[in-house]
Amino acid sequence: MTSKANVMPSVFVGVGGPRQIWDDEWNGKLHGWAESMPRPEAILMFSAHWTRFPITLGARESVPLTYDYYNFPKHFYDVQYPAPPAPALADRFVEVMGDKLDIYGSNRGLDHGAFIGLMGMYPDAGVPVLQVSIPTLEPEMLFDIGRALAPLRKEGVMVMGAGLLTHSGESKEANHAFDAWVMDRLANRDNDSLFKYEELAPGVKQALPTVEHFVPLLVAYGAAYDDDAGMLTGVENLPDATGTRRSLQFN
Repeated sequence: MTSKANVMPSVFVGVGGPRQIWDDEWNGKLHGWAESMPRPEAILMFSAHWTRFPITLGARESVPLTYDYYNFPKHFYDVQYPAPPAPALADRFVEVMGDKLDIYGSNRGLDHGAFIGLMGMYPDAGVPVLQVSIPTLEPEMLFDIGRALAPLRKEGVMVMGAGLLTHSGESKEANHAFDAWVMDRLANRDNDSLFKYEELAPGVKQALPTVEHFVPLLVAYGAAYDDDAGMLTGVENLPDATGTRRSLQFN
């Protein structure tokens, strides 16, 4: 029997734009947070910046970077993060999910939603990473994908969602209201409301003009749900005019 102490947490990492690469204060907080957790054997990454159906595996033999941002100075495109590949994790993902979803492969590298948070958390680039596409924006399906992946956490795999809890500079008040509402629903495991966040959450239309940055949270939440996991706020930059960089840990 695996003790809870030997189960990797699942996490949601708040990732800002490319300029976060050189935000030493924020990256230091992310690194300290990662140091407070067991070091994973591998990371299964779901980034806001890769939505594709059918579900698709990223590069598994080597892990390049995908510089999916535009009109930045040259040094933004010289950034390297040589994470090891995770081919065994790709095989396990197919074993776990293959009877539930059609799965495709690709040579796509880590996008900036993935590698920027990883650079902060694991600056040595020593943890193998497999990125997988987000195949839907439908909340309950993403939650169920997370639940199906829960066994991997007992094998040293950290299930990681990367995005932003709010993704708008339109209204500080709306960001605050939406952030507080989501945190309350998670703390109370109120899935019925959480899955209807686009209808029920205060400030949602202003805080999330589009939802792809929010939904990776639902995979991470689902991956720990059946263990009655508690939620911990890892590091946070509370809602302001640029959105919410809040990172959450479920373990």
